Amino acid sequence: MMDPAQIGPVFDVVGIGANSVDYVYQLPAYPERDGPNAKMRISSHSLSCGGQVATALCTCTAMGLRTKYIGATGTDDNGRRLRDELARRDVDMSDAVIRDVTNQFAVIMVDEQAGERIVLWDRHEGLTLRPRELPPEILMAAHVVHVDDVDQDAAIRAARMARDAGVIVTSDIDRLTPRTEELVSAVTMPVFAEHVPKALTGEADFERALRKLRRLNAGRMCVTLGPRGAILLDGDRVYREPAFQIEAVDTTGAGDVFRGAMIVALLRGDGPEDMLRFANAAAGVSCTRLGAINGVPTLEETMHLMQQAASSA
Repeated sequence: MMDPAQIGPVFDVVGIGANSVDYVYQLPAYPERDGPNAKMRISSHSLSCGGQVATALCTCTAMGLRTKYIGATGTDDNGRRLRDELARRDVDMSDAVIRDVTNQFAVIMVDEQAGERIVLWDRHEGLTLRPRELPPEILMAAHVVHVDDVDQDAAIRAARMARDAGVIVTSDIDRLTPRTEELVSAVTMPVFAEHVPKALTGEADFERALRKLRRLNAGRMCVTLGPRGAILLDGDRVYREPAFQIEAVDTTGAGDVFRGAMIVALLRGDGPEDMLRFANAAAGVSCTRLGAINGVPTLEETMHLMQQAASSA
């Protein structure tokens, strides 16, 4: 590992991946193609920043970690808005790439009764992060590098550099592509969206799927299960933790908050059960608010939900 004194301050978490500006619309019911819900009035609307890695980093920062974002942003108003928001939340943006294209954005429709959402997004091809734009000295000096599967060439390169330097590498794996297995193998702790393990292994049972994925990764592996909590394979032992009971307003970004909180728990040395419980609580708090980054909880808010649940048990 390189001497941190040669490169300046060391970051707890360096994130490589997606950002987004989200147009969030609350609707009185879930949209339908036909019938009374095919046309409805918007209950409320707001603008919120998000994106997998950006939201995870904001979670880490809100809980006291020093973070840095590496990814591409646009020159339009949304790109400026995103950069300003992350900087305001004390995420280091000095290595963020700025491209002369529109920033990634999403239109998010939220069912105000259940909190579930539909996400419609667009991302200009010019926002693809190139492996040569990665700063190796920053990655190899971090405590954790967190990647998503949006720009896979850069994510795999970053994961390998960091892992070879002894750095913990966590991930947000949300889809199946020809390079997904390569990414799973490159990181030290893959965290999957719930549909991915079955797509990779053909196994509908999460425990069996994770055990099959041992051929790709010998470390801890986790699957987020939304309102059913999360499951983690550590060595040969499986841990399951239920989600916290909350009144969901908007589930946007909950999985990203889960990953950020898991990094916090990982760095402070929590055991598997405590790690899952803490990450589930953080995701639960985020669901009680509109927006991805706007829903990011503090450490105190997360602990408060855990204490409430314990006292009512």
